[in-house]
Amino acid sequence: MSAPVPATGLPELPVTFRPTGTRVVLLTIGTVLLVVLTALSLLLESFTTGDRISFISTGLLGLGVLALLSRPKVVAAPDGVTVVNLTTKRRLAWAQIVRVNLRAGDAWVYLDLSDGTTLAAMGIQTGIAKQRAIADARALRALVDAHGTGRSAT
Repeated sequence: MSAPVPATGLPELPVTFRPTGTRVVLLTIGTVLLVVLTALSLLLESFTTGDRISFISTGLLGLGVLALLSRPKVVAAPDGVTVVNLTTKRRLAWAQIVRVNLRAGDAWVYLDLSDGTTLAAMGIQTGIAKQRAIADARALRALVDAHGTGRSAT
C-alpha cells in the first residue's frame, strides 16, 4: 500500500508497498476454499470422521499456501528497507541498494545491491495492478535516491 505523497514528492516513512489486489484475491479464495470444504465435510452424512478431517485439512492447507503467496511486501523505513518475499525476509540499509529496476516484462521489482547481487522485491509486482506497481517502483526509487547512494533506472 502506498503512502500519500507530500509536497516533497517522497512518501512519508515508514511506508509499506504490497500488492493489495493480489493479496485480497488470494486470501478470499483461500477462505472460501476452507469454508466450502468444511461445510461439505460436515453436511455429507456418508463421510467418516477421517473423511471430514481430510477435507478440513485440505482446506487449511490451501488457505496456508495462498496466505504464503500473499505475504510479500517491501517496507521502507528511515533506517533502511525490509524485503519480505514468500519464505525469506531481508533487511537492507539504504546504502546497500544501488538501483531499483522494474523493466518491461518483469513480474516484480528487482533491487541491484552494492555487493553485486540482485534481490527480487516481490512486494511490488505488476500482476493485477500494473500502474500501481509502476508508481510504487518510482516511489521506492525516489526514496533510494534520497536516502541512499544508489543510481536508479527503469
